[in-house]
Amino acid sequence: MSFRLRAVRAFVLLVGFFLMGGVLLSAMVVFDWLVITRLVTERAALIEGTAVTVTFLLAVAILRGMFAFLRAGRLGPVTDAVAVTPQDQPELWEQVRAAADVTGQRPPDELYLDAEVNAGVAEQSRLLGLLQGRRRMFLGLPLLAGLTVPQLRSVLVHEFGHYGNRDTRLGGVTTRGRQALIHTVEAFQEGGTRLHYVIGVLYVGYARMFLRITQSAARHQELAADRMAARYAGRDVTAAALRMVPVLDAAHAHYMKTYAAMGSALGALPPVGEVHGGFRRMLAARSGEQLAALRAGQRPPRPHPYDSHPPTAERIALIEQLPADDRPEQPTADLADEPAALTLVRDADRVFAELEARTSEPEAALLRRMSWDDLAMARAVADAEEWSGPLRLAVARTLRSSGPGTREEGADDGLPGLEEILDAFDRGLLWMEIADRMPKPYQAARLTGQSARNFIRPRIFDGIAGLIHLRLAESGHAAPDIAWSDQPGLILPEAWEKGMDEAIDAAVADTPDTAPLRTLLRASAQADASASRTRRHSR
Repeated sequence: MSFRLRAVRAFVLLVGFFLMGGVLLSAMVVFDWLVITRLVTERAALIEGTAVTVTFLLAVAILRGMFAFLRAGRLGPVTDAVAVTPQDQPELWEQVRAAADVTGQRPPDELYLDAEVNAGVAEQSRLLGLLQGRRRMFLGLPLLAGLTVPQLRSVLVHEFGHYGNRDTRLGGVTTRGRQALIHTVEAFQEGGTRLHYVIGVLYVGYARMFLRITQSAARHQELAADRMAARYAGRDVTAAALRMVPVLDAAHAHYMKTYAAMGSALGALPPVGEVHGGFRRMLAARSGEQLAALRAGQRPPRPHPYDSHPPTAERIALIEQLPADDRPEQPTADLADEPAALTLVRDADRVFAELEARTSEPEAALLRRMSWDDLAMARAVADAEEWSGPLRLAVARTLRSSGPGTREEGADDGLPGLEEILDAFDRGLLWMEIADRMPKPYQAARLTGQSARNFIRPRIFDGIAGLIHLRLAESGHAAPDIAWSDQPGLILPEAWEKGMDEAIDAAVADTPDTAPLRTLLRASAQADASASRTRRHSR
């Protein structure tokens, strides 16, 4: 079946979806008439009243669904994105208008920048999608930060290609119709009554049939949009953009979890505009291989059974099979040297700050703002306290169980300090008592002997490392490292960077040896004393 015939069939089914409500309403009217005119019994009045009440409520549910279907194409207010006008962002609008022109489409009436790794066009359509209406385009700032200008052109052409009329004018109706049906089904699912559910079953069943039948037409449009993008922006550029989008999606998820949320437990936020804007810094610091590694090992999202998008690998393969265009071939390295699409955005810092204000919860206004370095330091200290807490508590309980007078005063919180913990290790308490008092899951509590030691050893290692980080941070010997290309943390003195891991390994061995760690601690204390004498002398 040709695409034109599939589109016509989709339109007929779309009309049928709306007419189904009229048929059901007519059937209910006939049913009520038969009940009222033909039913003659002693309890007729009660039955008639019940039947009319039920059919009336069903009719309300049907009319609600029909009304939701007619309203499906309406555009509501946008509260989580920044609206930009041609006067605000002329370069970005120029790219959008050029993409619309090459696809034979009208440009959007509104352009919004949001916080998603995505691009899309929404249209306010009427009369089952036959009449076009106001059109909006959404572009994600993270997407602009990760794509080059040529890759953005490819994405823009693809989005307008969904509404292209080169194959048939009904192609856009199919796209809008699928969106309308999904909106209608969601309205029924949110109805909240049993009657809504009963009628919703009919509509959901019809909608599934429509989506299944029109899926081939929708995928045809998706691939046609890919071909249009390749013709305009270039085959290699379009394939590169398709490869880059899932990588950016994984990188953005990593950024939001590792960097943007770094101060969430501390009641702090990065500088204004950096909640979303810091993503630029991470992209600039990491190579393509490092970014791709963030996606490695992740399972691809399970495709929706009615998704109009074919698998990305399939789309890329089909694009690469297209004949070479007139453009000179560019090596992959040259493609990466193209300017980032974010350079098209004027005063990007202001736009990021405005987007942050629109996407943040009201409570965010009460949080303190910290520089990235201060956030990295505060988070490192908080992590070190978390790592060291279980070990300090286990040692404190062990020393208390040994009887009064067996421990000296440690830190201000009453828990033992690093030297006191090392003393307990030297007394042979690590594997005799301390390890047994460390928290562990139920399954691990059954372990004994070497298996138990190997399970708990990394947690004891982390506890010692946390105490060392706290001491170096308090003494000013550790510097914060935001590490955009790696993981945020602390920069330790050279001696600690080289020898700390081996010294801790020796301290938590089956036969603990704390001498290497004590040597590092003495060297650090001597350096502190020397620095103090130097400062006094300079005064």
